[in-house]
Amino acid sequence: MRRFLPIASWLAVVLLSSGCAFLQPTPPPELATTQLWRGRLVLRVDSPQPQSFASAFELSGNAGAGELTLTTPWGTTVAKLNWSDQAATLRTPTDTRSYASFDEMIVQVLGSEIPVNALFSWLKGQPVSASGWQADLSDLAAGRITAKRTQPAPLAELRLTLEP
Repeated sequence: MRRFLPIASWLAVVLLSSGCAFLQPTPPPELATTQLWRGRLVLRVDSPQPQSFASAFELSGNAGAGELTLTTPWGTTVAKLNWSDQAATLRTPTDTRSYASFDEMIVQVLGSEIPVNALFSWLKGQPVSASGWQADLSDLAAGRITAKRTQPAPLAELRLTLEP
């Protein structure tokens, strides 16, 4: 019996320690290998009453599933946007709202649509086209992307400045 106790103790330690590995949360596969971008974004919309939105941001994921955190220059989180193919959620310090899609949610937050599929490609340096938008990636090496929407009205300009 004495021999069995040390083996049983050792086996219990091995099983418990390996069990802890199974309890560790793992990110969803679509977010596990994604890139992270940080910087500043500015969106200007030339509507009858011009609108402008500026924020520091942290973006991860892809067009199908991701997270966008918007913060003040002092680091206070203003909003956290999460989306997947099924739904989108906007969390602010005072509220949580659900939307059917990222596009619907981003209009509420920024005041204009942005081409999310193209945006992720632009961030990777891929000059893809987006209906009504023209992207200038010529300054991407310096961390700057500018995209302008010419159609449909109103005109809009999205500027991203990325941190190295």
